[in-house]
Amino acid sequence: MSNPSKSKVKRVPKRGIYEREEVYALLDKEFLCHVGFVYDGYPVVIPTMYGRKGDVIYIHGASVSRLLVSLEKGIDVSVSIANVSGLVLARSAFHHSLNYESVVIFGKGSLVEGEEKLDALKVISDSVIKGRWEEVRLPSEKEMKATKVLKIQIDEVSAKVRTGPPVDDKPDYDLDIWAGELPIVKTYGKPIADTLLKEGIETPKSVKNKIGVRF
Repeated sequence: MSNPSKSKVKRVPKRGIYEREEVYALLDKEFLCHVGFVYDGYPVVIPTMYGRKGDVIYIHGASVSRLLVSLEKGIDVSVSIANVSGLVLARSAFHHSLNYESVVIFGKGSLVEGEEKLDALKVISDSVIKGRWEEVRLPSEKEMKATKVLKIQIDEVSAKVRTGPPVDDKPDYDLDIWAGELPIVKTYGKPIADTLLKEGIETPKSVKNKIGVRF
């Protein structure tokens, strides 16, 4: 994939990733994104869940949502996704950093309707917790009317990844200062059942499959 001007990584370009297969693999590990757009003349960034299918990501929300009402007009948007996996602690304050994976998308939104709308909601649900969609009551007609689903075409996209130890200035390696990495491990914990749950209902497979999983 070429490096379009908007998505080209300019700061430490060697960390940039442009091949869609690699970028999409990073996208599919996450389910929370931040959508940036201009609303009424000022910039806004809204966090929301997403799911990817092909060259689009789906987002959803209330029909009156400022985000969705704006995006369905086809305005330009930028979407960012990031995951931090560790603190990088250098000998100097200047060279402290993070180990991370990030993706930035540029595209336009459009309204999803018809059969694709329900399919898109399943894509989002599967992105958060695969298999849950098959275990629950599906949206009613009233709920579907109260919900908007948008797809954002991935026109341009790039990723940026940092891994490994700190990189200090050569003279600083002689300093008597500890340096290294402090991993950040996010893990799904033990499920907490709803206090109003009927007796005899066991933890479903989709939830059991998440227990102890790192993300």
